[in-house]
Amino acid sequence: MDRRTIETRHLSKADPVMKRLIRDIGPYRLMPRARRSPFESLARAVAYQQLHEKAAESILRRFVALCPARRFPRPDDLLAMDEQAIRSAGFSQAKVAALRDLAAKTLDGTVPTGAKVRTLDDEAIIERLITVRGVGRWTVEMLLIFQLGRPDVLPVDDFGVRNGFRIAYGRRTMPTPKAVRRYGERWKPYRTAAAWYLWRAANRAKKP
Repeated sequence: MDRRTIETRHLSKADPVMKRLIRDIGPYRLMPRARRSPFESLARAVAYQQLHEKAAESILRRFVALCPARRFPRPDDLLAMDEQAIRSAGFSQAKVAALRDLAAKTLDGTVPTGAKVRTLDDEAIIERLITVRGVGRWTVEMLLIFQLGRPDVLPVDDFGVRNGFRIAYGRRTMPTPKAVRRYGERWKPYRTAAAWYLWRAANRAKKP
């Protein structure tokens, strides 16, 4: 039995509403993306903050072009870049400051390497990475889910998760993060799968 089947069976036994959601939506298909270092993942996350996907991708292409010898600039490359060059790629002054802080904290070991991050538990990763300027808990939770494939992450501050919960559980009003976290205790240790189904519930409701 594969991991995804184990996870969905657990959720179905623990929660009849989740069982119905799994039946209606179908197999759990979350696939972690290509493995990137925490530095690259967070640098990309900074680029995407408050921007449309196409705009962020354009900025990232120009940023990567500043260091043509590499697939993606390293922390020391970024710190050696002229600030105006980074700004010319499309980053705001605040985002340049966030990127420089990210690079400095990667070099001093606060932001772990790709190998090191896999030895740390979820909360240890969150505690380290939220010290970076411009990086909050939600950003780190997305890294845990989509890059590291951690199985027990419930991003209760995510609008899609909370809206999916409201829809699936027939709530009239948007649940608070605290309410979703409390209810989600029954989904442990596979809360990532539950979050994925809540996202699907929210997306399905958008369709005409």
